[in-house]
Amino acid sequence: MWIVWLSTFFMYQTLNILWRCTTISDLMINEQIRDKEVRLIGEDGEQLGIMSSREAMRLAEEAGLDLVKIAPTAKPPVCKIVDYGKFKYEQTRKEKEAKKKQKTIEIKEIRLSPNIDTNDLNTKMNAARKFLGKGDRVKVTLRFRGREMAHMANSKHILDDFAENLSDIATVEKEPKVEGRSMTMFLAEKK
Repeated sequence: MWIVWLSTFFMYQTLNILWRCTTISDLMINEQIRDKEVRLIGEDGEQLGIMSSREAMRLAEEAGLDLVKIAPTAKPPVCKIVDYGKFKYEQTRKEKEAKKKQKTIEIKEIRLSPNIDTNDLNTKMNAARKFLGKGDRVKVTLRFRGREMAHMANSKHILDDFAENLSDIATVEKEPKVEGRSMTMFLAEKK
């Protein structure tokens, strides 16, 4: 009975320690900073110099703010006197702004067949033109079925014509290449 209770107790203690380790944020604050010396930056951004972490902690307490280690890999580590809640909020806001500004490039696929008619080809070209105008890359796939596989080399001209008609707004990123039962080519917007 006691052995079961002790093993359960130690298991919960281990899980509790692991749980606490994962909840600590990536930035060390106040008493978590255990370095002997730190380079301190004041609340208004001025350099206060290199001092012991106790002295830096005392200055932060006098100002009524937190001591945050902002550059842990520097020699000595860089700490700043800030309001931690406000600092964390501004950091997450900057990350959101950076995410908004980055552009994700999607790859749109257009599928063709070897016996495609000119009007159907023009419709596919207009779709590709629209995708390229939005800044996306276009993957043009020429699919072969059954006996069409015997005439793969003769159908390469379809992809060449497709690229030539879009040459005013697109460049061929990857030349036509045979992959299994299809031939693919990548187009990207001209810069």
